[in-house]
Amino acid sequence: MRKLCILLASLILVTFVAEDALAQMKRRNIKKNNKRISSFRGKKSHFGKDKIYNALGFSVNAMNYYGDLSPLPQRVSTDISFTRPGFGVSLTHRFGPRYSLQGQFMWGVLKGSDHDSADPNDDNAHSRYWRNLSFRNNIKELSVVAYFDLFENQSTYISRVKWTPYAYLGAAGYLHNPKAQAPATDLTGAPLAEAGDWVALRELGTEGQHAPLDDTDTNFGIKPYSSLQFAIPFGAGVRLRLTEVLDLWGDIGFRYTFTDYLDDVSQNYVNLDKLSSPLAKAMSYRTNEILGSPPPGTGVDYAGFSVWPGYGSEHPDNVRGHKGDRDIYMVTSVRITYILGATFHRAKFR
Repeated sequence: MRKLCILLASLILVTFVAEDALAQMKRRNIKKNNKRISSFRGKKSHFGKDKIYNALGFSVNAMNYYGDLSPLPQRVSTDISFTRPGFGVSLTHRFGPRYSLQGQFMWGVLKGSDHDSADPNDDNAHSRYWRNLSFRNNIKELSVVAYFDLFENQSTYISRVKWTPYAYLGAAGYLHNPKAQAPATDLTGAPLAEAGDWVALRELGTEGQHAPLDDTDTNFGIKPYSSLQFAIPFGAGVRLRLTEVLDLWGDIGFRYTFTDYLDDVSQNYVNLDKLSSPLAKAMSYRTNEILGSPPPGTGVDYAGFSVWPGYGSEHPDNVRGHKGDRDIYMVTSVRITYILGATFHRAKFR
């Protein structure tokens, strides 16, 4: 009996000691956790995968041309009445708080006309009016452009800023093919089969690109220009958040090109007898459609027709365009984009 009592007392003592030890361990763990919580300052913010998203866009554009067929011989001269539409489809990838990369395919039209734009009573413009050249050019452009937001967004697409200005810069390749409407007759007065049609100018070589020019000719060495060209897009605009998944973009930008032949005009007039066809001659020299034929003895004579001095004949002073300048086109764009993969279920927990 005595041994049993001693055993029970020992068990009770061991139990109390164990419980006290467990309690002390719990108190120490609680103090340690409290210390960790009190010293917690949060992790440094990073732009994680949940903040990277893609957006599909559609744009309506207005396109304007700056070049040799502008109303005035000034770099910023353009004819607003020749504003033509364009349309684009884009895919935008957001990869930083301020940065997005956009790929876009755009189709649009550029147009210019001496007769309709230049003022014959303006001393700075009447020579362009008498030159009487015109063109229309369908542009098919593929571009990759980097966008830089002024206001950064460190959160997910749901918490993106309500609006932000932005600037953009990129690279583009485009296909072009300038055309002009053929007159009713050639320079001798004979009817043209292409009368009234929009004729591709590049193949005609209106400045002697396909002609056997002499080494004394001003345009000697001229090469045919390519239908594939490159440009540098740049501009600025504003983006507005419409809904959780829709944005509205509005921007004005320019395409600095590396060609002077968006309008098929760049260098000097050539000897028209060296051009390959009556159509090529009629599309190269069109002053006669404005001024008629020059009086006998005052013009430059060809077989069956004459041209006005300064127009339609080979001479270093008979400039058809300005060789040193590159053409530019302006794109004013309104774009709406939809964030891909976005759902209201995801938005609820972010």
